[in-house]
Amino acid sequence: MIKQLITSAVIGAAMLGSHSLMAADFTLRFGHLANEQNIWHQAAEKFKEEVEANSDGQIEVRLYPSEQLGNEMDVINSIQLGTADMTITGESLQNWAPKAAMMAVPYAFRDSEHLHAAVSGEIGAEIEAQITERTNLVPLAWFERGPRELTSNRPIRTPDELDGLRLRVPNVPLFVDTWQALGARPTPMAFSEVFTALQQNTLEGQENPLSLIESASFNEVQDYVNMTGHVRSWIYVVIGRNQLESMPEELQQVVRDAAQTMQAYEAELFTEDQARLEQALQERGMEFVEVDVDAFAEKARPAVLEALTEEQRELFDAIQDL
Repeated sequence: MIKQLITSAVIGAAMLGSHSLMAADFTLRFGHLANEQNIWHQAAEKFKEEVEANSDGQIEVRLYPSEQLGNEMDVINSIQLGTADMTITGESLQNWAPKAAMMAVPYAFRDSEHLHAAVSGEIGAEIEAQITERTNLVPLAWFERGPRELTSNRPIRTPDELDGLRLRVPNVPLFVDTWQALGARPTPMAFSEVFTALQQNTLEGQENPLSLIESASFNEVQDYVNMTGHVRSWIYVVIGRNQLESMPEELQQVVRDAAQTMQAYEAELFTEDQARLEQALQERGMEFVEVDVDAFAEKARPAVLEALTEEQRELFDAIQDL
């Protein structure tokens, strides 16, 4: 009898234990391009923590950093096919939703506050609605990206001082047209080739956010960071609409609430990281130069407007009027 009681207790305990280890009702596979040290991944970890705690284990979040599920476009396609669930994506969304082009238009935004007002308001809602309608992806949160700045070996304060500067740009027609209009000689080139081209003086400058200027060690081949801030942009954390709507409404709300917590957490990390980057580059010998941003914006505007569709131009004008 005692043996039977002990056996029953062991079996009962095992059943309770196995119940606590049962798989979650829903699993979110969240793949993105950032490595594990990047603040985007740290924010994703915060999202995972919040979702799993507040869903009482009904939702499991699996994180796949460093393109483990493929590059940005691969993961978007996987979400649409249902084999992935979430990612972090930016202006690539304009392949489906033209209004998402605003996420990388030169001089669309005057400063960080202007960008926040647009993305958090009616303009952001309009862009998000088109993304959801055209891609079946639901933007849950957004992160501000570091503005793109111009590096060189001489200070540049006005567009006139560009004077044919041989400048590497990504292979984006709008960027090429904008820098030509500003007076530089833009050259599209793979990012991996830029350091050597600067070292050999094939190029005289390049433009990127401070995070890439630091990680690529451009301080070794460039003396100045000219604070052009020519592209201020943001990026979305998205989830498949079908995946989100497959959950009960209370769990959908858990996901949305966790996303807002993640957004606020990432914003704090971003502010701290921008200050750290500027200090680190100064300590490595780079000099930061204040430029006449209004002069750059004014000279670039005709080329920018020429590149936009009528729909995009209306949105650009609405941003300017904020």
